Amino acid sequence: MTQDLTALATELFPDEVVTKAPVQFFDLPGHSGKFALITLDNGFDHTKPNTFGPGGLVQLGAAIDAVEAAAENGEIVGVGVTGKPFIFAVGADLKGVEVVKNREQALAIAQAGHDTFKRLSALPVPSFAFVNGAAMGGGVEVALACTYRTISSGVPALAFPECFLGLVPGWGGCTLLPKLIGPDAAVTVIIENALSQNRMLKGPKAFELGIADVMFEPVAFLEESIAWAEQVINGSVSVQRKEFGAEEYAAAVARGRQVADSKVHGAAPAPYRALDIIEKMATASDDEGFALEDAALADLIMTDELRAGLYAFNLTQKRAKKPFGAPDKALARPVTKVGVVGAGLMASQFALLFVQRLQVPVVLTDIDQERVDKGVGYVHEQIGLLQLKGRLNQDQANRLKALVSGSLTKAAFADADLVIEAVFEEMSVKQQVFAEVEAVVREDCVLATNTSSLSITEMAAKLQHPERVVGFHFFNPVAVLPLLEIVRAEKTDEASLATAFAVGKTLKKSCVLVKDAPAFVVNRLLTRFLGEVTAAVDEGTPIEVADKALEPLGLPMSPFVLLELVGPAIALHVAETLNAAFPDRFHVSPNLAKLVAAGKKAIYKWDTGVPVIDPEIVELFEPGTSPSTQEQLRDRALKAMAQEIDLMLSEGVVGEAQDIDLCMLLGAGWPFHLGGITPYLDRAGVSQTVTGHRFLAPGVASLPE
Repeated sequence: MTQDLTALATELFPDEVVTKAPVQFFDLPGHSGKFALITLDNGFDHTKPNTFGPGGLVQLGAAIDAVEAAAENGEIVGVGVTGKPFIFAVGADLKGVEVVKNREQALAIAQAGHDTFKRLSALPVPSFAFVNGAAMGGGVEVALACTYRTISSGVPALAFPECFLGLVPGWGGCTLLPKLIGPDAAVTVIIENALSQNRMLKGPKAFELGIADVMFEPVAFLEESIAWAEQVINGSVSVQRKEFGAEEYAAAVARGRQVADSKVHGAAPAPYRALDIIEKMATASDDEGFALEDAALADLIMTDELRAGLYAFNLTQKRAKKPFGAPDKALARPVTKVGVVGAGLMASQFALLFVQRLQVPVVLTDIDQERVDKGVGYVHEQIGLLQLKGRLNQDQANRLKALVSGSLTKAAFADADLVIEAVFEEMSVKQQVFAEVEAVVREDCVLATNTSSLSITEMAAKLQHPERVVGFHFFNPVAVLPLLEIVRAEKTDEASLATAFAVGKTLKKSCVLVKDAPAFVVNRLLTRFLGEVTAAVDEGTPIEVADKALEPLGLPMSPFVLLELVGPAIALHVAETLNAAFPDRFHVSPNLAKLVAAGKKAIYKWDTGVPVIDPEIVELFEPGTSPSTQEQLRDRALKAMAQEIDLMLSEGVVGEAQDIDLCMLLGAGWPFHLGGITPYLDRAGVSQTVTGHRFLAPGVASLPE
């Protein structure tokens, strides 16, 4: 297998950053004998985590060779595996997976991981994983292959992200984790956490679940882990393992299928394949489980879904950190004080985010003291809740609260470096607000607007310094959704734009540069999409049929649940704005207008926890006589999306199709397994049908041709 791995490394991974595995032999402090310690280390700091490609597996295999020989000769009594500072290991080298050309290569990689890792549990001496830092995927599977595990309380992230990307934990995860912590907890880690935007476990939670046998503080983690290992070796500590029955496996897998159905609606194969393996582990041996994992990896690596998932992963992890078209960050001006115009819920959310991340004075203004007090009070209350949750100590909370203040006059913005408005979505109101702000701020103060659809160029047109106006389009809830559309108006200068990007990064948002065009990216596409759905209902398609038309895509929510989240009034306003700009493509639904006029906030009632169409909505709506089927509406909506994306790219709304995908992934929750919107449209042939071309080259977010 070593020769095969070397060949794979040469053929597929010539640029692999190889994780080495040097071995140290030393006497245990309690004189129980010699111990071997393997340290996983790719030679870089924590910003480049340890991964396993073929070269890394060869290195680990060579370390195990040395340990195995020493163990068979009676020279050692145990072996430990740990990582470099802050990092244990984060799994397979995904860059290599992207270039796998056929199932045989995929199967070889799957088998190579098993062949290497399972040797740790087959040694004639006990093996220990000392999980000192971040561990994901194959890193967790190295730990599972050992006889015992310790974990640092400071571990920031432990996870199986595979189902999130389109794979299964295929180097022992699906086989070994359910047997260790039970099938239900394993379903939570492998399925539920992965499909919940790759939720991570911290060290204490991983220990609580039983993934580790004991937890130590970071300060002396390795020393205490070795001392504990010696106690296990000499028999003074005994670790008990629980067994789990067939009924527990059946119940856990049934729950897992419900979770997968609610998240991906059957549209992504990976979670269901993982559940199939977990289900069989009620009676299967480890080797039988490994064989099932090998087959699953070999099949899934050769799917478009995985390539789309990896494309989405790379967008969010790499492109989002280096925004396309962003100006030189050296041009950014420091921001030492922030002003917020308005003190309503959205404005208060801005104030909370700015004070948390920038830790500079933030002042809110509004038209009366009651509103100002309510806004400041909201921020103080939220800071207090963070303190109660243990995310802030008393001093930190007091300091943040002291930085937030309110004022009835915009003169409080005189020394601000950035002022953001969060007032009524009406052009004349926003123009007036900016004129009032400009009268009191410095010439280099950046003026930001969170408008969701209005022209920023028009908003700035009457100012003396329109060059410092920039769009700062957040998504609700502000603290949760990671996307920030940064909009360049016609006269926005480089320094103001660079400052906006610098602030966005400090806010921990993923920023995308967008041209000042109606509704920008996410709202424009979602409005076109919702417009086709509401038009179909207006034509006579039953609400329940229209709302299920897009289910096969595995979207995070149906169109009318999305409408409820956005708010019908906001959706109607954006639709009217876009209809004014593009009347031939954007539908303004008379029935939606009736819903808003009636003060209705949603199509559904949720009294029982299950959505039921509100009878009053049925009475309000006036459907036509030309209904569509789900298939017809899905085809219509996807073609509309393809047309709109093609137009947006030709207009230069964003630099490349990848930016549209990034916006939809981070701002609209578009599924990772689809890779964003454009890979799906390409794979489904919709792009070619509508535009005559693909949005992405073959092999990008799809299997190589």
